[in-house]
Amino acid sequence: MPSAYLPSVCPHDCPSTCALEVERPSPERIGKLRGARGNDFTQGVICAKVARYAERVHHPERLTTPLRRVGPKGSGRFEPIDWTTALDTVAAAFVEATERHGPEAVWPYRYAGTMGLVQRDGLERLTHCLGYSRQHKTICSSAVGAALAAGLGAARGTDPREIPDSDLVVFWGMNAAATHVHALHLARQARRRRDARIVVVDPYRNRTAELADRHLALQPGSDGALACAVMHVLFRDGLADRDYLARYTDRPAELERHLESRGPEWAAPITGLDVAEIEAFAHEYGTTPRSLIRLGYGLSRSRNGVPNAHAVTCLPAVTGAWRQRGGGLLQSNGALYPLDTTLIEGLDRLDPGVRRLDMSRIGAVLTGDRRDLGDGPPVTAMLVQNTNPAAVAPESGRVRAGLLRDDLFLCVHEQFMTDTARYADIVLPATTFLEHDDLYKGGGHMYLQVARALIPPQGEARENHVVVRELAARLGAEHAGFDMNAWELVDATLRASGFPDADSVHAAGGHDCSLPFEQAHFLDGFAHADGRFRFRRTARASRPRRHHRRT
Repeated sequence: MPSAYLPSVCPHDCPSTCALEVERPSPERIGKLRGARGNDFTQGVICAKVARYAERVHHPERLTTPLRRVGPKGSGRFEPIDWTTALDTVAAAFVEATERHGPEAVWPYRYAGTMGLVQRDGLERLTHCLGYSRQHKTICSSAVGAALAAGLGAARGTDPREIPDSDLVVFWGMNAAATHVHALHLARQARRRRDARIVVVDPYRNRTAELADRHLALQPGSDGALACAVMHVLFRDGLADRDYLARYTDRPAELERHLESRGPEWAAPITGLDVAEIEAFAHEYGTTPRSLIRLGYGLSRSRNGVPNAHAVTCLPAVTGAWRQRGGGLLQSNGALYPLDTTLIEGLDRLDPGVRRLDMSRIGAVLTGDRRDLGDGPPVTAMLVQNTNPAAVAPESGRVRAGLLRDDLFLCVHEQFMTDTARYADIVLPATTFLEHDDLYKGGGHMYLQVARALIPPQGEARENHVVVRELAARLGAEHAGFDMNAWELVDATLRASGFPDADSVHAAGGHDCSLPFEQAHFLDGFAHADGRFRFRRTARASRPRRHHRRT
């Protein structure tokens, strides 16, 4: 690596948390970014957005000083203040909300603007220590996570580095050209080396679909119907691996009977696809042993998202594609990283009796819907980190109406003046990933990674962990995690989890957590007690409680 480039990790899980090399022309500035050339997943590739990240880090509109609202909510009128005044104001508002309504009136709200565990999840520690309302994280991965748990038993799958050995790569519900360039890069290697075919299943003719050999432009929310029709053809035409089904799955005969009436003719009007399209795809998939499905999140973001995703995960279990190198399925490898995050999240202080509010229902919560608040108090104070709910949460009109409440105190910790920040009473300037330390696990690959800050914070920006620590000190919250800096938290978490220390992981460019082929492909059994893939759920998944005790 040229001396001008330093290692880092992209925090934007799309879904790669890519290993990076960052040019640093001076101690205070970054230049170009590229994928780490020595990483066998990233292979020097990076998306266009992150390649130009210097434009974001050094943008003239970066927030660089704390701000206090001086105009009406949503007006965008603020004045600069110092950090002490800003944090004192936030702490006082949290104390007032707690004294008036109880601690559940405070709702720390955060999500995945960074995938770094310390900077993303540290707000949980404050929540648990002070008994504030907890958060049910539903915007992105909860539905597809339930689908993986239902079938595979765990969020893991084929090592993506096997993709160049595939003969058929199916991007299902994922625009890889925009959100997972490394998987597409590997698929195109398979095309060059093995004449592999690329199929895209997506309602929209996106960039990935334009590059594919086949595009199935189905109706939104109809993925489960397509998967059922494909499995119907596999059973009907002798393309199901009955030996594999008998050995590794729970109810193959029951599944086959269930699918007898769910063929291409049944699925065509539901999916909007032609019968011939469905037949052709089913035969292409069923006659290609080395077929790999790279499953995205898109198909799970509908009311029937869990059964949609679960139905797709059934396909390689019917064909036995799991037997093959370059075969099987990958959605997330989150289960490969058994990290003990007690110090980061304050899990030893978690009280399950404290209510948990659904982040996707923030509009309903903030407008007083009792179906969401239960018998608990209204939310009257919030700290928002790593997300922009005014723009990304459902029912945005209702969200904005809630944010306009005069009795709601809102602090937003951000890099730029987002839609949500415009409604804030206090805005705090936040660091980017190049200005703080953190720990990352790769959902789309197999590496546990760490990164050090490469430049100082821009202006007066402060990292999330520091803000949480300083609020904890003002609010009287005590926990060992508040006594550590970010790198110490990373190191302690790795050691507590049985991984190498932080400096060793950093020096190695990451820690490969991949499993042996037999385990990665579930050939030693799926992650259920009986070791079998489950076509049918055996128990109802628990739902977040809506009614809670008053604290």
